[in-house]
Amino acid sequence: MSDVSERLVWRKSSGSLNGDCVEVAPLPDGVAVRDSKNPDGPMLAFTHSEWRAFIAGAIKGEFDDL
Repeated sequence: MSDVSERLVWRKSSGSLNGDCVEVAPLPDGVAVRDSKNPDGPMLAFTHSEWRAFIAGAIKGEFDDL
């Protein structure tokens, strides 16, 4: 997994000030996500439609109570 992770172009929000954030990287068929504090740890992969659904839910506040 780290070989794949090392080849990806990771980015995190410019609003991330405290280091408690995730990083995202584009994949040919989706998006990869990892913990910025543990770049050698596991990453999750989502299809484009899954990622769009997640972002839409976050914008709507669906995860505010978690």
